[in-house]
Amino acid sequence: MPEPKERKEQFVTSSDIPLKRLYTPEDIPLDYAGDLGEPGEYPFTRGVQPTMYRGRLWTMRQYAGYASAEESNARYRYLLEQGQTGLSVAFDLPTQIGYDADDVMALGEVGKVGVSISSVHDMARLFEAIPLDKVSTSMTINAPATILLAMYIAVGKRQGVEPKNLRGTVQNDILKEYIARGTYIFPPTPSMRLITNLFDYCKTEVPQWNTISISGYHVREAGCTAVQEVAFTLANGIAYVQAAIESGLDVDDFAPQLSFFFNAHNQFLEEVAKFRAARKLWAQIMKERFGAKNPRSWQLKFHTQTGGSTLTAQQPENNIVRVALQALAAVMGGTQSLHTNSMDEALALPTQKAVQVALRTQQIIAHETGVADTVDPLAGSYAIESLTDEIVKRAQDYINKIDAMGGALAAIENGFVNNEIQDAAYSYQKAIESGEQVIVGMNQFVVKEDAQTDLLRVDPAIEAAQRQKLADLRTRRDNAKVAELRGQLETAARGKDNLMSLFVTCVENDVTLGEICHTLRGVFGEYRPNVSI
Repeated sequence: MPEPKERKEQFVTSSDIPLKRLYTPEDIPLDYAGDLGEPGEYPFTRGVQPTMYRGRLWTMRQYAGYASAEESNARYRYLLEQGQTGLSVAFDLPTQIGYDADDVMALGEVGKVGVSISSVHDMARLFEAIPLDKVSTSMTINAPATILLAMYIAVGKRQGVEPKNLRGTVQNDILKEYIARGTYIFPPTPSMRLITNLFDYCKTEVPQWNTISISGYHVREAGCTAVQEVAFTLANGIAYVQAAIESGLDVDDFAPQLSFFFNAHNQFLEEVAKFRAARKLWAQIMKERFGAKNPRSWQLKFHTQTGGSTLTAQQPENNIVRVALQALAAVMGGTQSLHTNSMDEALALPTQKAVQVALRTQQIIAHETGVADTVDPLAGSYAIESLTDEIVKRAQDYINKIDAMGGALAAIENGFVNNEIQDAAYSYQKAIESGEQVIVGMNQFVVKEDAQTDLLRVDPAIEAAQRQKLADLRTRRDNAKVAELRGQLETAARGKDNLMSLFVTCVENDVTLGEICHTLRGVFGEYRPNVSI
């Protein structure tokens, strides 16, 4: 292991912003105080609500899902009993890329990194005994987001809950899939059509639903800096807004239902400043660039998850401290909802005990520290305000570069965004390997440890059970109706109509996720990234 080094002479943030020894009033621009505004007022640097957590705490939304719908339902009900205030669904890999559990492409992956959902019956089992008019649900799903939301709407109807009373968020952010995660299905043009279809449909049918969660989390997990996280996320947001406007929507009809998803990493001061900078920059973009008139259209509302890539398999108990500090940064930065990672997630899916500790971390911050009792408590800090201003400037410079290339999609296709992320990730990895960046318990302060035994394992029998459920469904459903609806869907996909209503009809008539996606693949094709060596 590298030897501990002397404290460096030059201190910088993850974004290579130099950190001064001491900050003074001279480090804040002369016009900055006047531009800061009040909480709940443009440009929302200090928060999107006037009272913030004095009026209502952030939603404690622990991301969970594994194995079968029944097992995930039990975990959700446990979390709600423990004081969680919102649900967040993790789907398995086959579901994320539009394959049923009995598809050959799903072999060995069913239920491994999330819950397996192939039909509306799986979705109904997932939310059994959970009244959908009483909870807010976030679903981390992108390429098939429209279909999973259609299933959620159908389950709500079964419970007697009208779509207009459903609350939650669907991630629905395909651009970051091309950049960082890779769980895409269709090429960009039809993917953007599905996204704007969902915007248009929810405007009237599901008005309390956040139609997209524009995600910086995954690009940060891929290795980018805090400034890049803000810049690339907001550039993607610009692309979605532009696409919706070009499809005929008025900006103020859909912009209030946009939401964002950010990461919280270890550099506490930079992270707090990052959230404040993102709010300010998005408000300026929506008001000045897109001419939005509704103040709700200017607001950047966001969910935060603590940094998965910062967790270590070595000395996993140390992750409790990392997560607590990251969560505190998110709260100090004004998040609307928060997931805290569990200490064992670098090793496996989290155990119930680890999940409880992660949730208790949020509850301790909320109820014991006092940080929620005043709005934007770090405002006026010379260091925080200087960093906020610098992140705004540097992120805007990136956005200007991306605009000059023709926008986010062009910057993705020409490799600019991926190259920037890869360069940042490489630099960080070199710093870890050299010992310049200390990771406690991994490259310094190392101890000999016993192998972890109390890890959660997904029973391989889950896959066989999911396959049997689908076989039973295909036997008892009206297969002639299924074929008719798949034909209607193919025809509609070749046209320009909004597909959301048809998706709802399909799932209500037992057309599966994989069948819908295969029908769309036949029309839209599949995305194949350019690969060069």
